[in-house]
Amino acid sequence: MNVIVISGSPRTISNTQVMMRYVYDYAKSKYNNTKFLNLSQIKMESYRGNDENYNEDTKQAINDVISADVWLIGAPIYNSFFSAALKNLFEFINYKNTDGKIAGIAIMASGNIGFTNVHTLLVQLMTYFKVITNPKAVYMNAKMVERNQIIDNDSKIRLKEMIDATLTLANTLKL
Repeated sequence: MNVIVISGSPRTISNTQVMMRYVYDYAKSKYNNTKFLNLSQIKMESYRGNDENYNEDTKQAINDVISADVWLIGAPIYNSFFSAALKNLFEFINYKNTDGKIAGIAIMASGNIGFTNVHTLLVQLMTYFKVITNPKAVYMNAKMVERNQIIDNDSKIRLKEMIDATLTLANTLKL
């Protein structure tokens, strides 16, 4: 099984990256074939249409997402929406190549507002792609992270539970 962990923040230093690095480390301990796609670390081009020629970073990101069986998506909340970088990534993905994939969602915000709105938007997006979404998302805020570490132990437990449940769902449905 191929797993991809997506950090949807375009910021070079972000709490979403801290959260998703934790997710990656845990998922990698479960499945060796786990990749980390950090949207702030690649030169992802803006989507311009299907017939355009894109750079290697963009092509590799698209291939990594499409070839993964499980998507663990980390979304920051910006202005009551997930990031434009994350939306741009999904502009490249052809829904005909995603039927039956499994997704888990973790959302990072600066405060305790907007989680359900962004979660609903992401679930709707996954539904468009015919991706089965684990209904147990993780919501975290900036107070749970200090010095590039998750300091809230309950958040660590919830992230692990979300990962385990998403991977179990994928294993169950692939049988």
